Amino acid sequence: MKNFMILTESIRYIEANLCEPITREDVAGHCYVSLSALEKLFRYALHLSVTDYIVRRRMTQAARDLVRDGARVTDTAMKYQYGSAEVFSRVFKRVWNVSPSEFRHSRTFTGIFPRINYEHREGDELYMARKRVDMSEAYDFLKSNAGSYVLCFDMQNMTGFNEVSRRAGDLAIIEMAARLERAASDDMLVLRIGGDEFAVITGLRDRGEAEVLAAKVLAHNGEQVVAEGRALPLSLWCGMVPIPQQLKYDELFDEMHKAINASKQ
Repeated sequence: MKNFMILTESIRYIEANLCEPITREDVAGHCYVSLSALEKLFRYALHLSVTDYIVRRRMTQAARDLVRDGARVTDTAMKYQYGSAEVFSRVFKRVWNVSPSEFRHSRTFTGIFPRINYEHREGDELYMARKRVDMSEAYDFLKSNAGSYVLCFDMQNMTGFNEVSRRAGDLAIIEMAARLERAASDDMLVLRIGGDEFAVITGLRDRGEAEVLAAKVLAHNGEQVVAEGRALPLSLWCGMVPIPQQLKYDELFDEMHKAINASKQ
């Protein structure tokens, strides 16, 4: 329970200070733990260092600012504590694989690394806690599309990419998001709902139309992603679930993952 509380408080503190000059030492000090203990906890629970988590969250928020708000690259760099647009652009490209300027003109999906929320149940230790992403920003969109279908996707071979390198895994996630983004129309919403799990809120109430969209995405199964000089095939599973009329996050989240698991059978 202690580790769970440290992790959730450290994430809360980071989120509240993404636009401040925060360091990993600041996070450890806020949580009254040693830096080594905090790093060990992050790598165990998130498979990331504290710095990596901060960078990924900042670049996710920065992408949103560039696309949704039309923010300038220089202003965005300053907002997220980068001393110059050049340094910010290098970090942004390491996460997104394109420059901020290219991203603004070619992408609409910005949630590559959403905030992580942990759900703790009495008696659970950290490794048993359920890791969920924060979908609060999508609440109004989900509610307005009650009764329509959600397509739920999972990567078939994420382990293979991660065995090459963490960078290879990141590139696979970006390509997965890009496939969904290309298939979805402008009035649909793409969300990352887990490590290598995504959802497309289609707004389609006809199951047949939703199946056609799913087939459009899955038609690219087997196409390769080049990472670390190696070409690796990327394939997805896809499940489908309707958004309930009475929207409850926990129930919808569980149903989406059930649909993904059913697609693997």
